[in-house]
Amino acid sequence: MKALLIVTLMIATLLAGCQRESDKFVELSGRVFVFNYRVAVATYMVTLNRKTTIPEGTVAIAEFEDPAGGEPLVINERIFPFWDRITLQSPAVHCVKKDKPYAVNVRLVDASGKTLQSLKTEVISSLDQSVMPGKPLVVGPLYTKNPEVFKPDGTVDYDSAGTCPST
Repeated sequence: MKALLIVTLMIATLLAGCQRESDKFVELSGRVFVFNYRVAVATYMVTLNRKTTIPEGTVAIAEFEDPAGGEPLVINERIFPFWDRITLQSPAVHCVKKDKPYAVNVRLVDASGKTLQSLKTEVISSLDQSVMPGKPLVVGPLYTKNPEVFKPDGTVDYDSAGTCPST
């Protein structure tokens, strides 16, 4: 009787472990700040790898801490079931500081609004955003030099004045 109870508990434990693992639709595979100096824009980029089938109509809701302060920046990205990798990119951010952790929260939500999975992580930049120009260096689809930066008289105005909080 005691042996039967032990075997039953072992099977229940194994099944419970399998159930928890199958609840994991995606796993975090990468997180980074992207600094595009040509257009003077910095963004968060978070990548997820699909681990199992994702239901049709699922949406990823990502909240990115705003480095300049204030409310988190939120995006909603529709997830297609055939995607193996999911890339979530924030709107443009300002005031990124080197070595400071910034919070990112991602929820996968099905078509009915039920949360399927939640992920929390941090993104840390190896650069300070002060390396970026304050104005885009190029404009338009042909990467034409920005006349606000590259003046007709040959001078250059990168406008990198400090507009970020000092904290």
